[in-house]
Amino acid sequence: MSGVHGASGVSSVARDGFTVVRAGALTTVQDLGRPGHAHLGVPHAGALDAPAARLANRLVGNADGAAVLETTLTGCALRPGRQVTVAVTGAPGPVLVDGRPAAWGAPVLVPAGGVLEVAPARSGVRAYVAFGGGVAVAPVLGSRSTDLLSGLGPAPLRDGDVLPLGRPTGPGAPPDALPWPAPPAELVLRVRLGPRADWFTDAGLRTLTAGAFRVSSASNRIGLRTEGPSLERARSGELASEGMVTGAVQVPPDGRPVVFLADHPTTGGYPVVAVVRSADLPAAAQAAPGTPIRFVVTRATAGGPAAGRARA
Repeated sequence: MSGVHGASGVSSVARDGFTVVRAGALTTVQDLGRPGHAHLGVPHAGALDAPAARLANRLVGNADGAAVLETTLTGCALRPGRQVTVAVTGAPGPVLVDGRPAAWGAPVLVPAGGVLEVAPARSGVRAYVAFGGGVAVAPVLGSRSTDLLSGLGPAPLRDGDVLPLGRPTGPGAPPDALPWPAPPAELVLRVRLGPRADWFTDAGLRTLTAGAFRVSSASNRIGLRTEGPSLERARSGELASEGMVTGAVQVPPDGRPVVFLADHPTTGGYPVVAVVRSADLPAAAQAAPGTPIRFVVTRATAGGPAAGRARA
């Protein structure tokens, strides 16, 4: 693992790194992932809301691919050993420096030994914390991302962990002029049917697009699970394991769709009824449990079940 756990690393790392005061429900190191290794069984990983991670990096002067922290629902608290510029994006919520309110979505200067507090999100699920210079844990297969499925990369953060920071490379950019999109009140996912839409009845496909689905509290970085009706199958049995892509809508035996996210397995044996457009996946990262979901079939495959036979 690339992080430093416990007090033993504080003296050597903390002066040019940060200490985790409060890790929160789940805080991980993420960058833009490790593509190109699916043939080895290694998922893509990376920030679930990649646009928010890129914005945080841009605000502190980092390259888009610098490693940030992705924190889930309850936020986190961090103490840098040196003065550093930080930015918090993604799920909106209070940001404090040494107990005083600071800006969300803008560069903030945190003094050496000060405490940056990312409070629980007011809406949405995942916030992103970028440091000038990035989180400088050692890369694994070209990425610093934590992958919860394979175990690659640094372990999820724990209270007392100490992680290194890189050296700043340039000044941050001013905040974007346009407002950042709010977490969705309704998650609309545009999909292309297939490659296994013909495993479902016409009624099952109508259920996909008309059913009252909601985000399940069992969702995680591997997949967005749904609550709601089951999709009726036209064929029984299971497939031989086949390759899976990010955004694949896999249907397990209970019939309720699961949307694969960044840490998804690279293969699977349940039929994939559709694939979500990649542009819609960042919103899925911010959809809180209970959020209504609407699957919308794109025009290219709106002609019926036969259109789903194309490979994704």
